[in-house]
Formats: sequence, C-alpha cells, structure tokens
Amino acid sequence: MTNENWNQGLTLVIGGTGKTGRRVADRLVKAGRPVRIGSRGAEQPFDWENQDTWGQALQDVTAAYVTYQPDLAVPGAVETVQAFFAKAIASGIEKLVLLSGRGEVEAEQAEQALQATSVDWTILRSSWFCQNFSESFFLDPILAGQVALPVESVAEPFVDIDDIADIAFAALTDSGHSRQLYEITGPRALSFPEAINEIASATGRKITFTSVSLDDYRAELARQGVPDDYIELVLYLFSTVLDGRNIPLADGVQRALGRPPRNFSDYVKQMAATGIWGGNHA
Repeated sequence: MTNENWNQGLTLVIGGTGKTGRRVADRLVKAGRPVRIGSRGAEQPFDWENQDTWGQALQDVTAAYVTYQPDLAVPGAVETVQAFFAKAIASGIEKLVLLSGRGEVEAEQAEQALQATSVDWTILRSSWFCQNFSESFFLDPILAGQVALPVESVAEPFVDIDDIADIAFAALTDSGHSRQLYEITGPRALSFPEAINEIASATGRKITFTSVSLDDYRAELARQGVPDDYIELVLYLFSTVLDGRNIPLADGVQRALGRPPRNFSDYVKQMAATGIWGGNHA
C-alpha cells in the first residue's frame, strides 16, 4: 500500500460502537469503504487494556480512527496511546485520525505524541458533545426533570457529533487534511442552565437545573453505582475543563468542511422531535 492510496484500504474504527465511532463507521460503509470495528465485542476484538488484541485488529489496516475510552484524561492513557501509535506504525498503518479533548493537558500530550511520529495524522480537538444530553449521563436527569451538576454559569460551545464524524470521514478519505489539527466547537457557547432551558422549551416540560458542590455530586454518582474511576473522571472534567478555558469559539468545522458548525438549537429541535426527552414532539 503506497502513500497515494492509503485511503482506499481497510480502516480500523476504534470505539466503532461509541458515540462518534459508529457515526464515522456508518459514513465509511455508505461510501463503500472497507471498515473494521474496533471494540471488545467485535469479531476481531480490540481492547485498550489488552495490548495482545492490538496486532490482529491492526492486520492489513492502512488507516485508523482513534478514540480512547473512557477519556484521554485518565491516568495512563497517554502512555497507552503512545504504545498504540508505535504498534500501528510498525504494522504498516499510514494514517491516524485522533479524537482529542479540548482544554485537557493530557489530551494535548497525546496529540504531541502523535505529531512526533512519522505517520500521517489529523487531530480533532473537540469541545463537549451536544449528544451528551441525549446519549450519555445527562439523559436520565433530564427525563426525571431535575438536573443537578457541579457547575454554574460557565459556558461551553457544545459541538454536534455529526460535525466531528463529518470531519473524521473527510480526514480518512481525503489527503487534503494531512497533518491538520482542527479545534472543533459549536457556533456559540451556552451555560448548562441555558442548555437545559432550551431542551425544556422544545419539549414543553418543566426541567429544573440546580448547581451542586463537587462533594454532593460525587456522593450522588456513588449512590447511583457509578464506578469510582468514572466518577473521578467526570469530577475532573467539571472542575478543570469547565473553568472558562473553553468558552472561546474555534473555527475547526469551517476550516475542515467549508461550512459553519451545527447549532445547539438545531440539535435540540431535531432530538426533541424524536421524543427522546418526552414532552411535545412531532
């Protein structure tokens, strides 16, 4: 496989059943590209915690979309992805597209590790996902009508995962994104209370937002049976990443796709129409 036709070969989508990965895989499949899903339950399993699974998953692969679970901020993640980069390059891979986190020191260390390699790369440095409100840990509190989070007025420019998937697909199929770092946000920053209010308005439901202390939030997650390591990750993200550093908007979607990013309001309208949040829907 030569540098000119790496994008015609087999693509490994790590986290191919996750929020971004399944959307990237869907786009590749619809475009007729051969795809291997990288997950613990896949036909050819891939497990970040078991390096013995990496070799088979990488066999005959020319490009990969890399998402680290649960987050690049967890202890040991940077060293693990560095080891994966080395294994992938040794196996003959020619393109790596990394999903990174905005405002995370550890994520930037992972980016630097990839940039220091000899392989072609594209980095997607993303803000928080809109879909966290419909596909992740915010959904149950929204359905219950009471959202309590350890954050007040700090704003976040939530990004629609479909924008991330569109950029990842472009980077995996078009050499024009070679060695580009795209910082990806939505078109406006809004606070969590503002986001919840938009969902309440779109559904015609009463959904209250309460700001709680980190200790109270930790206790509530523990009461729900959330694993300790995941609790610590969530608290880290709320206490560190949501300190105002990520409020400024970035132009990654425009640079990569030549169009503006999707608006949070459009996401809310689309999701409310599905009935996922209850209340009024089409």
